[in-house]
Amino acid sequence: MTKAYVLINCDLGSEKGVISSLKNIENVTEVHGTLGLYDIIAKIESDSEEKIQKTITNVIRKMPKIHSTITLTRSEHSEIFRTSEKLIGSMLGKNNVQAYVVIHGDKGEEFNILKNLGQIPEVKESDVVFGYYDVICKIETSQYKTLENIITKAIRKLPHVKSTMTLNVVPEQES
Repeated sequence: MTKAYVLINCDLGSEKGVISSLKNIENVTEVHGTLGLYDIIAKIESDSEEKIQKTITNVIRKMPKIHSTITLTRSEHSEIFRTSEKLIGSMLGKNNVQAYVVIHGDKGEEFNILKNLGQIPEVKESDVVFGYYDVICKIETSQYKTLENIITKAIRKLPHVKSTMTLNVVPEQES
Protein backbone atom coordinates (compact mmCIF):
# COMPACT_ATOMS: atom_id res chain seq x y z
CA MET A 1 0.00 0.00 0.00
CA THR A 2 1.38 3.39 -0.99
CA LYS A 3 0.90 6.19 1.51
CA ALA A 4 1.47 9.96 1.62
CA TYR A 5 0.82 12.72 4.11
CA VAL A 6 -0.20 16.16 2.86
CA LEU A 7 0.39 19.18 5.09
CA ILE A 8 -2.05 21.90 4.03
CA ASN A 9 -2.50 25.64 4.55
CA CYS A 10 -5.89 27.14 3.71
CA ASP A 11 -7.95 30.32 4.07
CA LEU A 12 -8.32 31.45 7.66
CA GLY A 13 -11.62 30.15 9.05
CA SER A 14 -12.21 27.68 6.21
CA GLU A 15 -10.70 24.67 7.97
CA LYS A 16 -13.99 22.89 8.79
CA GLY A 17 -15.25 23.15 5.22
CA VAL A 18 -11.94 22.06 3.71
CA ILE A 19 -11.73 19.11 6.12
CA SER A 20 -15.27 18.09 5.21
CA SER A 21 -14.46 18.26 1.48
CA LEU A 22 -11.20 16.33 1.90
CA LYS A 23 -13.01 13.50 3.70
CA ASN A 24 -15.08 12.91 0.56
CA ILE A 25 -12.09 12.47 -1.76
CA GLU A 26 -11.24 8.96 -2.90
CA ASN A 27 -8.01 7.63 -1.33
CA VAL A 28 -8.07 10.17 1.52
CA THR A 29 -8.19 7.93 4.60
CA GLU A 30 -7.67 10.42 7.40
CA VAL A 31 -7.98 14.22 7.78
CA HIS A 32 -7.38 16.42 10.82
CA GLY A 33 -7.26 20.11 11.56
CA THR A 34 -4.04 20.99 13.36
CA LEU A 35 -2.43 23.71 15.44
CA GLY A 36 1.02 24.66 14.28
CA LEU A 37 2.69 25.62 11.04
CA TYR A 38 0.04 23.81 8.96
CA ASP A 39 -3.76 24.02 9.19
CA ILE A 40 -4.66 20.49 8.10
CA ILE A 41 -3.00 17.12 7.68
CA ALA A 42 -4.43 14.53 5.30
CA LYS A 43 -3.33 10.93 4.92
CA ILE A 44 -3.74 9.39 1.48
CA GLU A 45 -3.46 5.67 0.77
CA SER A 46 -3.72 3.84 -2.53
CA ASP A 47 -2.44 0.83 -4.39
CA SER A 48 -0.26 3.05 -6.60
CA GLU A 49 1.90 6.12 -6.28
CA GLU A 50 0.36 7.46 -9.49
CA LYS A 51 -3.14 7.52 -7.93
CA ILE A 52 -1.80 9.39 -4.93
CA GLN A 53 -0.07 11.94 -7.17
CA LYS A 54 -3.28 12.46 -9.17
CA THR A 55 -5.33 12.88 -5.98
CA ILE A 56 -2.93 15.54 -4.70
CA THR A 57 -2.26 17.35 -7.98
CA ASN A 58 -5.65 17.14 -9.69
CA VAL A 59 -7.96 17.37 -6.69
CA ILE A 60 -6.46 18.65 -3.44
CA ARG A 61 -4.20 21.36 -4.86
CA LYS A 62 -7.05 22.63 -7.04
CA MET A 63 -9.43 23.17 -4.12
CA PRO A 64 -10.21 26.91 -4.03
CA LYS A 65 -9.51 27.58 -0.33
CA ILE A 66 -6.18 25.73 -0.21
CA HIS A 67 -3.11 27.98 -0.51
CA SER A 68 -0.24 25.53 -0.27
CA THR A 69 0.64 21.91 0.37
CA ILE A 70 3.70 19.92 1.32
CA THR A 71 3.59 16.25 0.44
CA LEU A 72 5.49 13.66 2.43
CA THR A 73 5.62 10.35 0.58
CA ARG A 74 6.17 7.26 2.66
CA SER A 75 9.29 5.25 2.02
CA GLU A 76 8.48 1.63 1.24
CA HIS A 77 10.05 -0.52 3.91
CA SER A 78 9.60 -3.76 5.72
CA GLU A 79 7.37 -3.70 8.77
CA ILE A 80 9.80 -2.07 11.18
CA PHE A 81 6.94 -0.24 12.87
CA ARG A 82 4.08 -2.55 13.80
CA THR A 83 0.73 -0.78 14.06
CA SER A 84 -1.56 -3.71 14.88
CA GLU A 85 -0.77 -3.90 18.59
CA LYS A 86 -0.78 -0.12 18.85
CA LEU A 87 -4.42 0.22 17.80
CA ILE A 88 -6.02 -1.24 20.93
CA GLY A 89 -6.12 2.01 22.95
CA SER A 90 -7.42 4.06 20.05
CA MET A 91 -10.11 1.49 19.22
CA LEU A 92 -11.33 1.66 22.81
CA GLY A 93 -11.82 5.41 22.40
CA LYS A 94 -9.53 6.33 25.28
CA ASN A 95 -7.01 8.30 23.26
CA ASN A 96 -8.76 11.52 22.39
CA VAL A 97 -5.61 13.69 22.48
CA GLN A 98 -3.73 13.35 19.20
CA ALA A 99 -0.79 14.98 17.47
CA TYR A 100 1.45 14.38 14.50
CA VAL A 101 5.17 14.98 14.95
CA VAL A 102 7.41 15.53 11.94
CA ILE A 103 11.07 14.86 12.54
CA HIS A 104 14.37 15.93 11.01
CA GLY A 105 16.99 13.28 11.73
CA ASP A 106 20.62 12.55 11.11
CA LYS A 107 21.27 11.55 7.52
CA GLY A 108 20.85 7.81 7.00
CA GLU A 109 19.36 7.20 10.46
CA GLU A 110 15.66 7.44 9.56
CA PHE A 111 14.95 3.73 10.05
CA ASN A 112 16.70 3.73 13.43
CA ILE A 113 14.47 6.61 14.49
CA LEU A 114 11.45 4.65 13.23
CA LYS A 115 12.53 1.58 15.18
CA ASN A 116 12.94 3.64 18.37
CA LEU A 117 9.53 5.29 17.91
CA GLY A 118 8.06 1.78 17.84
CA GLN A 119 9.13 1.38 21.47
CA ILE A 120 6.91 4.28 22.63
CA PRO A 121 3.40 2.92 23.30
CA GLU A 122 1.65 6.23 22.57
CA VAL A 123 3.15 6.41 19.07
CA LYS A 124 0.41 4.67 17.10
CA GLU A 125 1.80 5.06 13.60
CA SER A 126 5.12 6.13 12.11
CA ASP A 127 6.66 6.32 8.66
CA VAL A 128 9.93 7.31 7.05
CA VAL A 129 8.98 9.92 4.45
CA PHE A 130 10.52 11.76 1.52
CA GLY A 131 10.05 15.51 1.41
CA TYR A 132 10.97 18.31 3.75
CA TYR A 133 10.92 16.00 6.80
CA ASP A 134 12.45 12.56 7.40
CA VAL A 135 9.96 10.81 9.70
CA ILE A 136 6.35 11.41 10.69
CA CYS A 137 4.53 9.84 13.61
CA LYS A 138 1.08 9.96 15.12
CA ILE A 139 0.71 10.09 18.89
CA GLU A 140 -2.51 9.24 20.71
CA THR A 141 -3.02 9.60 24.43
CA SER A 142 -5.68 10.46 26.97
CA GLN A 143 -4.16 13.69 28.35
CA TYR A 144 -2.30 16.72 26.99
CA LYS A 145 0.31 16.47 29.76
CA THR A 146 1.13 12.92 28.63
CA LEU A 147 1.39 14.12 25.03
CA GLU A 148 3.76 16.88 26.12
CA ASN A 149 5.92 14.40 28.05
CA ILE A 150 6.06 11.93 25.15
CA ILE A 151 7.27 14.66 22.80
CA THR A 152 9.72 16.44 25.10
CA LYS A 153 11.04 13.55 27.19
CA ALA A 154 10.86 10.64 24.75
CA ILE A 155 10.80 11.62 21.07
CA ARG A 156 13.11 14.64 21.23
CA LYS A 157 15.65 12.62 23.24
CA LEU A 158 15.82 9.71 20.81
CA PRO A 159 19.20 9.14 19.20
CA HIS A 160 19.61 10.80 15.78
CA VAL A 161 16.62 13.18 16.18
CA LYS A 162 17.82 16.68 15.25
CA SER A 163 14.53 18.61 15.45
CA THR A 164 10.78 18.09 15.64
CA MET A 165 7.64 20.00 14.85
CA THR A 166 4.34 19.09 16.50
CA LEU A 167 0.94 19.45 14.85
CA ASN A 168 -1.74 19.11 17.54
CA VAL A 169 -5.00 17.71 16.19
CA VAL A 170 -8.00 20.02 16.70
CA PRO A 171 -11.06 17.76 17.10
CA GLU A 172 -13.49 20.71 17.02
CA GLN A 173 -12.72 21.27 13.33
CA GLU A 174 -13.77 17.75 12.38
CA SER A 175 -17.46 17.88 13.22
